[in-house]
Amino acid sequence: MTIETKVKKVIAEKIPNIDIEDIVSEASLIDDLGADSLTIVELVMSMEEMFEIEIDDDDAEKLITVQDVIDFIKSKF
Repeated sequence: MTIETKVKKVIAEKIPNIDIEDIVSEASLIDDLGADSLTIVELVMSMEEMFEIEIDDDDAEKLITVQDVIDFIKSKF
């Protein structure tokens, strides 16, 4: 499974009423997918666990779109 697929899978699991097929790279986690601040925290924690990385608060604030998350995780490998 690619990083992109794993990221989209986690997003689909954490944000209610979102199907993995509906998640596009350009989508804003908050504006387009409807994530709230608690959901963002849960997403960050899930990404840290899945990819065994640390995402500090400054970096987490920069993760606006699905592509931002994918690019950030790719930069860690």
